[in-house]
Amino acid sequence: MSKKRNVKAEESERQSRKEVLRARRQSEQSRQIRIVIAIVLGIILLVFGVALVNEYLLVPNQPVANVRGEEIALGDWQDRVRYQRAQFIINMEDQLESFGDVGLVQQFNGQQIQLLQDGQELGRLVLEQMVDETIIRQEAAKRNITVSSAEIDAAIGEQFSYYGGEAPTPLPTPTQTIMPTPSLTPIPTAVITEALPTQTPLPTPTVGPTGTPLPTATPVSSESFQESLDALLGRYRKVGVSEATFRSAVEAQLYREKLAEALGEEQGVATEEEQASAYFLIFDTQEEADATLAQIGVDGFLTVWNTVRSASFDANRESTASANEQLWRPREQYESNLGADVAAAIFDEPINTPSGVIEVPGAAEGDPSQFIITMASGREIRPVAETTISNAKFQLVSDLITTVRNTETVELLSLWRTRVPGQPILDPKFLVQPTPVPTEVIPTPEPLPTDDGT
Repeated sequence: MSKKRNVKAEESERQSRKEVLRARRQSEQSRQIRIVIAIVLGIILLVFGVALVNEYLLVPNQPVANVRGEEIALGDWQDRVRYQRAQFIINMEDQLESFGDVGLVQQFNGQQIQLLQDGQELGRLVLEQMVDETIIRQEAAKRNITVSSAEIDAAIGEQFSYYGGEAPTPLPTPTQTIMPTPSLTPIPTAVITEALPTQTPLPTPTVGPTGTPLPTATPVSSESFQESLDALLGRYRKVGVSEATFRSAVEAQLYREKLAEALGEEQGVATEEEQASAYFLIFDTQEEADATLAQIGVDGFLTVWNTVRSASFDANRESTASANEQLWRPREQYESNLGADVAAAIFDEPINTPSGVIEVPGAAEGDPSQFIITMASGREIRPVAETTISNAKFQLVSDLITTVRNTETVELLSLWRTRVPGQPILDPKFLVQPTPVPTEVIPTPEPLPTDDGT
């Protein structure tokens, strides 16, 4: 019995050792599996982490353009694209709220709608604009031009008619326009401040400023301004545009304006120029113009001009003559509207001396020529219009940008093409074709019967 118990004990001990070994093996296998799983998860997390770091830290800092050694970062460009998209969309939503007509908004914003649908083109335009802004900042730095945070605040305030509690700088009072009264007596050549154009336009006229005073901006309170600004910034934040991006766009415009002023001083943009006033007789045929020129030799230019100007309208008259007057225009404007020959007659010939017959080709190919007899009534040095001076200064900025682009390293890289933001998205209601207005069909009345019954 003792021997059997010993055998059983040994078998039990061996079985226990097997179970222990088996348990150890299973434990080791489980441990190895856990290690493998942990390694795999670690690798996956590492890959995701690297991807996140690359996408949100490294890629946004990669350059999309190089401007004379200064890089434009992808993230900054994407922010500006989103801002431009948001600006287009907010403007259209405001117009729809004001007009209540999607079709009218579409007419006003056709180009903006097309750009919102063509992300590549909008992205390229924004990048080109940022390149220009970088050049402007670089040129401003050379001239010690800076833009402070206070100046940005003031510029934003002006967008909302807020001037820090003060009244806005008054605009120059426009000169009242005067309509010369037709008369058979000679019109004196004294200086007239301004005149309205006649009903018969000169060939290819350039629309100029009218004498209608511009509306005076009504200053708003600080509370009203802050409320309006917060509302606008809230709309931007909803579509992923930060206040910093909004302010950077305002800052860029201030740099452009300051550089324009500096270039204007450097290059001496003219504030005065020679201007002339002149009378015009305009004809559709060479024969009538020649006959009128002969009549001028007998009666004098002013008498003939007044006769034509005073003639009552008659649709059946054979004459094509019309009389017109332009007051205080520079040579360039006469050249642009009427050609160099007419401008030379006005500025180079003695005052009150009629020109010969001058042929002016039609504005477009195939348009008939007109024939003009002109006479300068006055010439003097006069102030250049503020809008003309401003345009000249900004043209200097554009010329400088063109020079830098053509002569120095300005490179657009290709990274941006695959990373153009598509947000915010334009509401589909702005893409729906407007419903055409139904045309009322008026029935044709039946003819009345005649006396014979037919």
